Amino acid sequence: MNALKYQSGFGNEFATEAIAGALPEGQNAPQKVAHGLYAEQFSGTAFTAPRSTNRRSWLYRLRPSVLHKPFQPMGKNLMQTAPLTDAVVTPNQLRWDPIPFPLETADFLDSLVTMGVCGNAALQSGVGIHIYTANASMQGRYFYNADGELLVVPQLGRLRFHTELGQLDVAPGEICVLPRGLKFRVELLEEKARGYICENYGAMFRLPELGPIGANGLANPRDFLTPTASYEDSEGDFQLIAKFGGQLFAAEIKHSPLDVVAWHGNYAPYKYDLAKFNTMNTVSYDHADPSIFTVLTSPSEIPGTANADFVIFPPRWMVAEKTFRPPYFHRNVMSEFMGLVFGQYDAKADGFVPGGASLHNCMAGHGPDAATFDTASNAELTPHYLAATLAFMFETRLMIQPTRFALSTEALQNGYWQCWQELQKNFVL
Repeated sequence: MNALKYQSGFGNEFATEAIAGALPEGQNAPQKVAHGLYAEQFSGTAFTAPRSTNRRSWLYRLRPSVLHKPFQPMGKNLMQTAPLTDAVVTPNQLRWDPIPFPLETADFLDSLVTMGVCGNAALQSGVGIHIYTANASMQGRYFYNADGELLVVPQLGRLRFHTELGQLDVAPGEICVLPRGLKFRVELLEEKARGYICENYGAMFRLPELGPIGANGLANPRDFLTPTASYEDSEGDFQLIAKFGGQLFAAEIKHSPLDVVAWHGNYAPYKYDLAKFNTMNTVSYDHADPSIFTVLTSPSEIPGTANADFVIFPPRWMVAEKTFRPPYFHRNVMSEFMGLVFGQYDAKADGFVPGGASLHNCMAGHGPDAATFDTASNAELTPHYLAATLAFMFETRLMIQPTRFALSTEALQNGYWQCWQELQKNFVL
């Protein structure tokens, strides 16, 4: 899709129309909207939220969202929501091979499996972490999530998100965020697609504060792209699926719910090319904390402590002197779920492959494996460009509960703990 069809900016007010004159002038809900459209407000925050954090958009659509038959409970799939009573918390370090693609036909929604959860969706705290392995496009059905927004990190295969507010094409190396309550369907632009999802129950993702970095750096607001209005005017026997309170519900609907002709506001889906991230790093000594790689953050009520952070480890120069350059051994209050989009992660010699994942929970010791430690401890410290790599973390202040699926799948590496066992005592007097 031509990028000129997107609007650029993060959290800005946008106005877009697929038919000239569809947007009202001077008011949001006139007595009669042009072209016989219905006005509908789509709010992502409380009405009285401060202006700086208030998110809402006005939609002008063929039919209002209320027009569908009653929802009925659906059978469960492998997508789960916090809190869980059948999951366990473990201090053990966990790692998985890529989740295999299903043998049967499975679209984006059917293929979702939950790897871990934390917090409580009903209390709007914590996250759910999922992986999708789709081999078909969504046909005749649409989905929205009332429990949280979805941060999608493709690892294999390009996707087209058809949403109420327009279309987003998203490829590996890019991300997109789908707001809570947004209706959409997913089209595969290649034969298969795999990737990671952070379902954020808490405060909406936003750009982190820059502090001493100053006005510029990390992800720049102008590089976040929001779609322009496009609409589907189609009738038939369709299905609208809602995730609500951790359960899936389905309703019959006789038209496409993606029928918004025009919209204006600041509550909308967006995408971002991670290659545009302006990486900060040390130019003297010591490996900096991973917080300098934060793309998006969901703050909690505790200042400086995130409900969730999205952190990336992209290509970058390594120039620190007299320094162990890979991530150091560490334990911390944040729980870390990692994924690898492509390349090799610099803290692991092998075993962590694109499409795989790892979980290092709160206060669980982790760091470079024995082979990486030996190599980095003896490397010649010349300037080095770490190329062709993209790893990321979903990081949260809460302990992540691995699901029963995550602990029973054949993709779980039961011997992950062994990668540190060759670390020797090197103490000398």
